[in-house]
Amino acid sequence: MPTRKNNPAVVSNLVPLVYQELRRLASRYMKRERSDHTLQTTALVHEAYLKLVGKGKLEWNDRTHFIGIAAHAMREILVEHARAYNASKRGGEEQKVQLTIEVPAGSEERSVDLLALDVALNKLAELSPRQCQVIEMRFFGGLSVEETAEGLGISPKTVKRDWSAGRAWLHREMRRDAKRDGGPKR
Repeated sequence: MPTRKNNPAVVSNLVPLVYQELRRLASRYMKRERSDHTLQTTALVHEAYLKLVGKGKLEWNDRTHFIGIAAHAMREILVEHARAYNASKRGGEEQKVQLTIEVPAGSEERSVDLLALDVALNKLAELSPRQCQVIEMRFFGGLSVEETAEGLGISPKTVKRDWSAGRAWLHREMRRDAKRDGGPKR
């Protein structure tokens, strides 16, 4: 499968084709944020676009892979926004920001610390980049097992295995960090 490079004309042609999907993705992100959040869905899509175009070496294989990259960009923007918000609110100190996330069917809804999740995902990316990509594409991108497999060029069975192992690792890591920081022990 040919890889497409960050050609502004190609990106400009691709974005209208996936714009509604990017808005849906941004909307999912924004529903998880605090109610007084100053960033709006459209602004998040536009900031992600600027971030993607601004990266000189953006490469993607297909639409699904592009959505995965966009999901990662949106996560980075929201983490940066949370850090800036906390810095201004608390006189420069980084504070925890809670957001509500949807978890797979059959699970209860949980509150997750976005900044702690970002730290844990960055650690996971060092240990297992593919597991981190699977988590981002499925959880943040809202992609199915099949779409994720197609985007990463791996089998659905591998996606399921990475999804399960990655989520378990994140859960343990975040629980360990919460205990270390004196947070809630689950």
